[in-house]
Amino acid sequence: MRLRKPLVKEDSLQATESRPLPPGGLRGLFTILGPGLVIAATGVGAGDLVAATVAGSRYGLAVAWAALAGAVLKFTLNEGLARWQLTTGTTLMEGWALHLGRWVHYVFLVYLVIWSFVVGGALITACGLAAHAIAPALSMKVWGVVHSLAAVTVVIVSGYGSFERLMKLFIGTMFVALVGSACWMAPGDMAGGAVLAARVPEGGIGYLLGVIGGVGGSVTLLSYGYWMRERGWSGLGWLRAARIDLAVAYVLTGLFGVAVVVLAARTLHVDAVAVQGSDSVLRMAAMLDSGLGSAGRWAFLVGFWGAVATSMLGVWQGVPYLFCDFVSLMKRDTSERRAEAVSTRSPWYRGYLLWLAAAPISLLFFDRPVAIVVAYSILGALFMPFLAATLLYLGFRGGKGDSSYTNRWPSVAGLVLCLVLFGYLAVRQVAAWL
Repeated sequence: MRLRKPLVKEDSLQATESRPLPPGGLRGLFTILGPGLVIAATGVGAGDLVAATVAGSRYGLAVAWAALAGAVLKFTLNEGLARWQLTTGTTLMEGWALHLGRWVHYVFLVYLVIWSFVVGGALITACGLAAHAIAPALSMKVWGVVHSLAAVTVVIVSGYGSFERLMKLFIGTMFVALVGSACWMAPGDMAGGAVLAARVPEGGIGYLLGVIGGVGGSVTLLSYGYWMRERGWSGLGWLRAARIDLAVAYVLTGLFGVAVVVLAARTLHVDAVAVQGSDSVLRMAAMLDSGLGSAGRWAFLVGFWGAVATSMLGVWQGVPYLFCDFVSLMKRDTSERRAEAVSTRSPWYRGYLLWLAAAPISLLFFDRPVAIVVAYSILGALFMPFLAATLLYLGFRGGKGDSSYTNRWPSVAGLVLCLVLFGYLAVRQVAAWL
């Protein structure tokens, strides 16, 4: 049986004239930036840094372009998601319900629960490793638990506005620490040398794809729609603002990736040190003493900690929205009930938040961090081609007149490229695991 349309007419395109429009001018630009910066801070995590470090240690500056390419592809996906929501007034999950059927939601629920458990464990482990490297008085496991509990507290006691301001502070710290360290060590590379050295190294296609696929997050891209709603962005009048917001976010994301590749190329690659595994970033940090001194090493460690801590905080705050949206759609709530259900004050939200923060702690005692990272990579890789495919499908449905959402040819080309590339990456990940 088809679901009835979840939102009522007052949230349709006809009401866009009565909605507030984004402010203009340079000052207005700075007030707009927010949800995209949160996406950037959430998306840049341990997986991105590890992939960039490993690739840079093996192939040097030749692979730096992959971080920029990954940022462009993730922008394409997130722009499609934002355009869908601002055009139709519905979240992407509502679009799945309307055009793909209930089965997609049940499959996605199973996927979301498994993804949350594995990714939660990976984030807790990464935060523990980063904090232990800075303050070894506490063990990695203790630091991981402390970070998880602290993130839950921040999400529960603060509203979205406070959460966004905190994430902006963190991403500013990350930019100064990571990009600043790379500019300090190799200003020429950051000024364009890395782009000039771009090529596809022999035997390095797998590492290139790892960098491209790892940049900018996976399931967390869906959180952008809910953060737009928290800011009150609604209607096509906000589409240009969303594009600017996302463009700034993914420029920063690309710069973070390039900075890590540059640091790995100048510390590990020049000494023919090829690293592998989740501790590769910490090994590179230890080698930064020779190039930057202890101050540079500490700056990089702070940047690494900021990257994984903001990933945890963003996942803890953003992912429960997805579960609440699923519950509300399955209950077929009215728009008023949906507004109450898909909220940080909802018991569904807080229940999933507590599960997300507590259940994965058990993985700290699994003592197989490599297996956790592999499972994390596979689950993320499987989601990206699905997202690209559904955005393409919804665009073609729009072209047939049952939706106002359509994809123009640049968007179609970008989404097809995402589908092919991330689909190929997913096949490689699964084949390597099997």
